[in-house]
Amino acid sequence: MKPLILILSLCLFSCSNGQTQAQDRLRQPIPGLPFASLEDSGFDKDSIENLLRNINDTPPSDFRGLVVIKNNRIVIEEYFNTFWRNSIHDIRSAGKSVTSMLLGIALKDGLVQNLEQDVYSFFPENKYPSLNEDYRQVKLKHLLDMSSGLDADTDRPQTTGHAVNWIAKDNWKDYLLNVPLTSTPGKKWVYADINPLLIAAVIEETSGMSLKDYARKKLFGPLGIEQFYWYTNAANQTGAAGNLYISTLDFAKLGVLVLNEGRWKDTQIIDPDYIKSLSNETFDLSDNNPYADAYGMLWYKSRRTFGGKKVAYLFASGNGGNHLIVIPKEEMVIALTSSAYGQRYAHRRSYNIMGKILASLK
Repeated sequence: MKPLILILSLCLFSCSNGQTQAQDRLRQPIPGLPFASLEDSGFDKDSIENLLRNINDTPPSDFRGLVVIKNNRIVIEEYFNTFWRNSIHDIRSAGKSVTSMLLGIALKDGLVQNLEQDVYSFFPENKYPSLNEDYRQVKLKHLLDMSSGLDADTDRPQTTGHAVNWIAKDNWKDYLLNVPLTSTPGKKWVYADINPLLIAAVIEETSGMSLKDYARKKLFGPLGIEQFYWYTNAANQTGAAGNLYISTLDFAKLGVLVLNEGRWKDTQIIDPDYIKSLSNETFDLSDNNPYADAYGMLWYKSRRTFGGKKVAYLFASGNGGNHLIVIPKEEMVIALTSSAYGQRYAHRRSYNIMGKILASLK
């Protein structure tokens, strides 16, 4: 029996050691994003370890990934419930904030001159005979602020521009360009998927490629984001209001780009002034949103107190608790991915995780 026990022990040691080595291989250093310890980055190690244990031990098992980057160094990179670094996740409406970043690139490329341009001007009448004259009043800035005034409301499926009326179409651009106004653009905040879809339509019309391909060439490629999926219909039109699958670490890279004012390593991908405008607080949401104080440029903004310290941040938010949080003063990015789609606890859990991370800063 003793030789058998010895063999089993050696086998278990060998398997355990191999698993550790395999895990290390799955977390290779990222060019431009070195690793740093919790202590060197100013976090209380015990608090973070307790947080990670609680995430692992608390059901349901639908939390997927947590990445924290501080001072351009990866401090936390943890995955849960069988997911790992290369797993891509549907970040839902957080993709809207990525669409805003792509419009910033389109401005830098000269595809768009400024945010005062009206939507009508981008689509030739002979090519789009059903183009609604109302779009002469709708400017790019209105789309970015969810204040287009169009007959579209995510909370009201009966509106003309609601996604239920166009998402299943092989070509949704003609339909979207004929949605009428119901109010004056710029006056009222109404959350609607049509707004980022129209931004995508402008980029696709002026670039001659789908938003997915434009993102691959101009944004994802330079950041080293190789594995992603962004739903694109048969007419090569990308679902810019969501439908973007990306890894937690790559999600965090997008936050680093915002934190560094549009610069990645030695390349200026987005103009710094445009990145600064992402912090614009065009509409006050503090009366009806427990997690956000304001909205503008397809990003949310908040000021909260954690561990006795008041923190200002902007964030992208998607159903299921998918959040990308950028905290300029702390030079920190927090990316959280979760598949708790449609669950009331999803955003609360992600908010609480963010709060515990910020409270652990010394």
